[in-house]
Amino acid sequence: MFELIFLGTSASAPSIQRGLPAQVVKHNEHRFLVDCGEGTQRQILQSGLGFKKMNRLLITHGHLDHILGIGGLVSTFLRWETIENLEIYGGDYTLERIEDLLFRVVIRGVNPPFPIELKAVKKGTIIQEQDFSISAFPVKHRGAGCFGFAFEEESRRPFLAEKADALGIPSGPLRRDLVQGKAVVLPDGKRVSPDDILGEPTPGTKLVIVGDTGETRTLEKVCQKADALVIEGTYLYEEVELAREYAHLTVREAAELAAKAEVKQLFITHVSRRYRDKDVEKEAQSIFPNSVVVKDFDQFQIKNS
Repeated sequence: MFELIFLGTSASAPSIQRGLPAQVVKHNEHRFLVDCGEGTQRQILQSGLGFKKMNRLLITHGHLDHILGIGGLVSTFLRWETIENLEIYGGDYTLERIEDLLFRVVIRGVNPPFPIELKAVKKGTIIQEQDFSISAFPVKHRGAGCFGFAFEEESRRPFLAEKADALGIPSGPLRRDLVQGKAVVLPDGKRVSPDDILGEPTPGTKLVIVGDTGETRTLEKVCQKADALVIEGTYLYEEVELAREYAHLTVREAAELAAKAEVKQLFITHVSRRYRDKDVEKEAQSIFPNSVVVKDFDQFQIKNS
């Protein structure tokens, strides 16, 4: 299961109701901040998340509305927060701009009390943890080095308690070892293997986050059967030509992608100030009923159900 917290959901500039792009993905003790628009640190505080373990940033692209908040966040870390290190993931151009922001402005002439690592993103797995991974995939927006991110849990085999009971396996360490894939020997000398008490593998939860993009054709495969898709819906389809000019999506196109890729839930963000939420939602749900137009501080649990 992943937890998804939206901190900023506006397109290009903030509004009274919406901050600039940022969202947090949580998985057990892990936290990832995806994009960091201006004002994100205040949104983190207002959400109740706090800064603890907020030390891995995934940046979709280098446009200012997605990166300016990094300066303020790092400035706060330098003064008040104790973190062991800071990792910032992004494409080459994105990291160039972030490096200028941090090392020529925010921490110019200062030796930071923790290492700051700028990690260049390429297509493929960028983070591998014990039970989930994060992979990057290219998207087409204005300029090079734009990426989306797919969070995927490892497949797992369900524990079949009835089979364990039938075999006389006592609760405790023996069952734990079997679930972890280790064969055990029962008190009566009988050997039991994990295959005896585990079911068929089931896929883990899959969450896909796309930043700004001007097309969806190349995204269908990576989004296929995702439990949740987060993607921009900057324009209504009546302004599709404007969307093309700025390499953004219409809400209809985001919903069509969700339908083609057979995702379970669509979250539309990066919403232009020119539209009412109910109009954005109407366009999305007419094509993909399980669509939500998200607002700042909305929180969701993403599960493979």
